[in-house]
Amino acid sequence: MWLGGERYFTGILRDTTARKQAEEALLQAGALQSAIFNSANFSSIATDAKGVIQIFNVGAERMLGYTALEVMNKVTPADISDPQEVIARAKELSLELGTQIEPGFEALVFKASRGIEDIYELTYIRKDGSRFPAVVSVTALRDAQGTIIGYLLIGTDNTARQRVEAERAALDQALRDKNVELESARQAADKANLAKSDFLSSMSHELRSPLNAILGFAQLMESGTPPPTAMQRASIDQILHGGWYLLELINEILDLALIESGKLSLSMEPIALPEVLLDCQAMIDPQAQKSAIRISFPEFNGPCFVNADRTRVKQVIVNLMSNAIKYNRVGGTVDVTCKTVAPQRLRISVRDTGEGLSAEKLAQLFQPFNRLGQEVGAEEGTGIGLVVSKRLVELMGGEIGAQSIVGSGSVFWFELNLVAAPQFAANSDAPLVLLQAQVELGLALRTLLYVEDNRANMELVGQLIARRPDMRLLSARDGMQGITLARIHQPKVILMDINLPGISGLQALKILRDDPATRHIPVLAISANAMPHDIEKGLQAGFFRYLTKPIKVNEFMEVLDLALEFAQAGSNGEVDLVVSL
Repeated sequence: MWLGGERYFTGILRDTTARKQAEEALLQAGALQSAIFNSANFSSIATDAKGVIQIFNVGAERMLGYTALEVMNKVTPADISDPQEVIARAKELSLELGTQIEPGFEALVFKASRGIEDIYELTYIRKDGSRFPAVVSVTALRDAQGTIIGYLLIGTDNTARQRVEAERAALDQALRDKNVELESARQAADKANLAKSDFLSSMSHELRSPLNAILGFAQLMESGTPPPTAMQRASIDQILHGGWYLLELINEILDLALIESGKLSLSMEPIALPEVLLDCQAMIDPQAQKSAIRISFPEFNGPCFVNADRTRVKQVIVNLMSNAIKYNRVGGTVDVTCKTVAPQRLRISVRDTGEGLSAEKLAQLFQPFNRLGQEVGAEEGTGIGLVVSKRLVELMGGEIGAQSIVGSGSVFWFELNLVAAPQFAANSDAPLVLLQAQVELGLALRTLLYVEDNRANMELVGQLIARRPDMRLLSARDGMQGITLARIHQPKVILMDINLPGISGLQALKILRDDPATRHIPVLAISANAMPHDIEKGLQAGFFRYLTKPIKVNEFMEVLDLALEFAQAGSNGEVDLVVSL
């Protein structure tokens, strides 16, 4: 009996607990539903199947200004919406869904009635006539059989979001306006810079003509007969000293103008750094000896090639070394060193034992016409050399910088990219051997002239020409020398680099074309300037063909044969070379 009673009471307790849990769950669910439905943050409007409002929650009352009693069983949501927007929505849905939809409540719930998710923007009209934008989500309410018994429209006030969007749009427009303004200012600045560069370039060229006369006649007076008196010689020396200094200034201004205007072209190719340093040493030694400065250069255990413009690298090195000598102590030293700072990066450093620079002066380096207080010193300078050097190094893909300690000296350095050595034929003596064989056989040699300042490129072409027993090769290191050799030797074909010391290949071509003695000779351009506009510019200038470095051997030989055939036809009177310049 007791056991049965125990089971009885246990069952009652279990049922009571389950019932209480169910009641608590219902209460919680009801509280949650009530909290959601009565939330003041969004409106909940429920209608019957015809659209008449049956439920109007606290949020709807707050947003629209009506009480629930004022709208329930009286109006539809279409009656508190912008009528024009309702009409427009009906038209849009009719086109989208291919069926006629009447303006009114049907337009607001048509998609939902078809089971299509529907969220749209709509303007609600408050009781006081004011309006606000709302985002409305519509859901069809169905009974157990799936029949629609009403609709639930949940709306949120979209005013804040539209204000943010309007502010963002205004900000975007302001940014666009500012960008247009900045672009206009940039274009104006570019135009002004270009005009300034063109002016400097034009003035530099204009100044050369009278300066040439000044220096020329001063030198004639210096070497005249009878010789000038001591007083006259002193005056002439002053004229020559000032003239040469002025020429240096003009050249540096012209370089800077060309760089800033984007008109400076570089002949980028593998150059042997030891050869360049050797040339620089020969150029700088007289200045060093005059100032009793000892210079040391690095020793190389093997080939060392950098990707650069040979002439411009020499210009940078000579500028740094010249400064190191000028601002050094009497009897000081200048050490040039090279070291690899990355797998494909070489740093060339120039260290002096001068007075050094303060941190403030270091920060002012590489500024045009800023001589860091040396204007009142004994040493002349333009304040442009370092600026030009920096721009040149950067154009060659490098970097330049300096360190200094007051009282100990300075180190100026620049970095360039290392490259592999150019590949040549195994037997470097082949040109001499073949040339001797040609002379012994008595062959009629056709002369080619190659105007090139890069020794490696000259050697390469020399070995290519050595394969042809009917040719001989003359070489020139600059444009003026090339013009002289062309006039003397009358080569069948001229090979011309574009970037040369002194005058460019384009300028040399014009001189050759203007001279009746050389205008008939076909001139082939061989240049590292390989951009399409460079090639087009070269062909328009009158080059027979334009070949780009690195040379493709087969293409080079084919074009050379074409030029030789052209030259032969011209010598037989069959072809006249006409070039429009």
